[in-house]
Amino acid sequence: MNLVIVESPAKAKTINKYLGSGYTVLASYGHVRDLPSKDGSVQPDDDFAMLWQIGADAKKHVKAISDAVKGADKLILATDPDREGEAISWHVLEILNQKKLLKDKQIQRVVFNAITKTSVLEAMENPRDLDEDLVEAYLARRALDYLVGFTLSPVLWRKLPGSRSAGRVQSVSLRLVCQRELEIESFIAQEYWSIEADMLNKDEVSFSARLNQIDGTRVDKFDINNEEQARKIEAAINGGEFTIDSVESKPQKRNPQPPFTTSTLQQEASRKLGYSASRTMQLAQRLYEGFEIDGETQGLITYMRTDGVQLAPEAIASCRDVVASRYGDNYLPDSPRVYKTKAKNAQEAHEAIRPTTLGRVPQDVESILDNDLYKLYDLIWKRAIASQMESATFERTTADLTTRGNDGNTYGLRATGSVLRFDGFLKLYQEGKDDDAEGEDSKRLPPLTAGEPATLKELQALQHFTEPPPRYTEATLIKKMEELGIGRPSTYTATLTVLRDRGYVRTEKNRLIPEDKGRLVTAFLESFFSRYVEYDFTANLEQQLDGVSNGDIDWKELLRAFWKDFSAEVDGIADLRVSEVLDSLNEILGPHVFPQIDPDKDPRDCPSCENGRLSLKVGRFGAFIGCSDYPECRFTRQLNETGTGEGGGPVGPRVLGDDPETGREISLKDGRFGPYVELAPEEGEKPKRSGLPKGLPSDEVDFELALRLLSLPREVGVHPESGQPILAGLGRYGPFVQHERTYANLDGFEEVFTVGLNRAVTLIAEKAAKGGGRGRAAALKELGEHPELGGPIQVMDGKYGPYVKHGKVNATLPKSDSPETITLEQAVTLIAEKAAKGAKPKRARKAKKSAAEDA
Repeated sequence: MNLVIVESPAKAKTINKYLGSGYTVLASYGHVRDLPSKDGSVQPDDDFAMLWQIGADAKKHVKAISDAVKGADKLILATDPDREGEAISWHVLEILNQKKLLKDKQIQRVVFNAITKTSVLEAMENPRDLDEDLVEAYLARRALDYLVGFTLSPVLWRKLPGSRSAGRVQSVSLRLVCQRELEIESFIAQEYWSIEADMLNKDEVSFSARLNQIDGTRVDKFDINNEEQARKIEAAINGGEFTIDSVESKPQKRNPQPPFTTSTLQQEASRKLGYSASRTMQLAQRLYEGFEIDGETQGLITYMRTDGVQLAPEAIASCRDVVASRYGDNYLPDSPRVYKTKAKNAQEAHEAIRPTTLGRVPQDVESILDNDLYKLYDLIWKRAIASQMESATFERTTADLTTRGNDGNTYGLRATGSVLRFDGFLKLYQEGKDDDAEGEDSKRLPPLTAGEPATLKELQALQHFTEPPPRYTEATLIKKMEELGIGRPSTYTATLTVLRDRGYVRTEKNRLIPEDKGRLVTAFLESFFSRYVEYDFTANLEQQLDGVSNGDIDWKELLRAFWKDFSAEVDGIADLRVSEVLDSLNEILGPHVFPQIDPDKDPRDCPSCENGRLSLKVGRFGAFIGCSDYPECRFTRQLNETGTGEGGGPVGPRVLGDDPETGREISLKDGRFGPYVELAPEEGEKPKRSGLPKGLPSDEVDFELALRLLSLPREVGVHPESGQPILAGLGRYGPFVQHERTYANLDGFEEVFTVGLNRAVTLIAEKAAKGGGRGRAAALKELGEHPELGGPIQVMDGKYGPYVKHGKVNATLPKSDSPETITLEQAVTLIAEKAAKGAKPKRARKAKKSAAEDA
């Protein structure tokens, strides 16, 4: 019997059917081991020895693999064809070797880029050894991430209370978001004017032209910068006679984009389909693992974590066959298109993402896919086919006009436009754009001839202001990370998830906005660890890690060089006082936390005592603004408030309008838990209220949004299995969908109004699979097995704060300890002390509760 190991049960089930009775295929369910979340898991002083721990959920899967391998003749490791897949195979192999279960057994590593019978059987015929270089690259990355996280994070907790964590890639990505916000806040709009003319040709067909020259001198964007200047030019030109001096037409080609990589798929799915990066990867994983077609499970797309843009020769040939048969030979270029990636540090180890069978058009699988899966497959298919189609051709036309102004100056205007002559690949696919308005070249010009007159129909002087750069979306942030060489295909989604989960950024209208705690962390790192949040440093480190993958760099030499400098920098700020940290942050974050509202006043003057100076302060729950004359002056406010009273002053009440159904007043008010909207009650009724989504400024709440908030929770639909309703609403922890006692988070508050039944059912199922029903406390961290009694010890999140749990014994964490720093040994001691005390009698507990309430 041959034992085959893959990651997922769906993949195992499919491959088992391909291979037949002589094979047993088991799933590892992802990684089986990881570094425990405690000090000492990586030991720099012991040549970077790494102490691995089998996860609590993985133990049963490891046992199943261990039991099966005893009766196997051959072990075949068939995990994914990337670095993470190689690492999973290595972990499984290490565990089995430690158990001494591989004696006299043949071991093979096989990889395939698509889950199809042909690909799998071909891989089985071409086994190889485990790629030690890829494994060492994984070990180096894991060690680096651990060392940075577990060295920097405690520094943050000590010097900047309220901070959660820092990470090698996460902190640099957060810096991008924070820098963009600072650019927006410090942006000063610049006024400029343009002179726009609506013209008629000899056939009285209209076209637009813009002033671009005065007496032969080019007019640049900011040359006309006030209304007086613009009106003077407008008056000089109005009523003049215009002549078309020249008309020039040039052919232009637009080539198709290459097939998708991981990042470009995430970007395009965000732009065109509105999917988050995590949602895109979830759907792509399902398409990769496959569906039953004609009685056989077949993967629909190739492996979806890749930075390569090239296609296999047989895939290119298949693409060209589809183009010729469906669109005709004039849409087929003379020779196949060959693509090379432009992304920094790309490895191009795998094919681009494409359908496994190019001839399988989206309509062929529409009946077996839900709507979200179908739209993603359709996007992937179109992009792949279009990449081998003929270029689109345009004719770009530029016409220059002149007129003599009544002030004696000669004024030149230019009209530009283009005409699509052959649609080529645009017949099938056009890439979306980020924050890009329609350009002048997309306009179409009527026939124009040099020497002919043109008639002025209308002339306008238009005022404009420059705009700040837009905030990042998930798509544009991933694009920027890729351009800078930060992270890799497998890390983009995880990085964004961490930033949100840590409360460092929030998403509003698909835009990433840094929270104050995220800005504080970034400012701290920029002040005291600037090298480690520099883009070039991070990209260079990624390049060195790729060198390890290629066998060019020794992974432990890389770690030694990094640790030598990094540990020295950490030691260098050990004696740094919190006041010094705050002084530095006051300087960096000044424009944000002390905005200049009144030009005649210093924004850091205390509005309460007028003698003190406002400064950042830190407390148990994070940073806030306070007065330097404390305790004489007790003025405080939150970072994101600019009010002059303690806490920033109340919001409202503000009447928004009358409810169209009841005619009762809807208003915005402020309560002890923040602003909320309220529907005025009938006499004797309780008012209907809805709190604002976290991070939504109260001044952005209008009547329409208030109506939508008051409509919550809304029924999404009926669960297909239980027949019970699924609800969508806003809760303490943000937007959610609910089925019975299971709650699952949504990506943003806007989704609470748009989430459909299929998406809701999927989220509920995923949360239920993780044990996400209400009534079960969420484990913050797994500490490991009890060394004497057995059974897991967990750090839990309880109503009254964090505690450690072993069986039925719960022990509250002392205030001196945090969930992030508590160790297994400390937890065992706490549990032993709690068990020795025993449970208090019920009567005593009630008496204590009553006394507390009386107090």
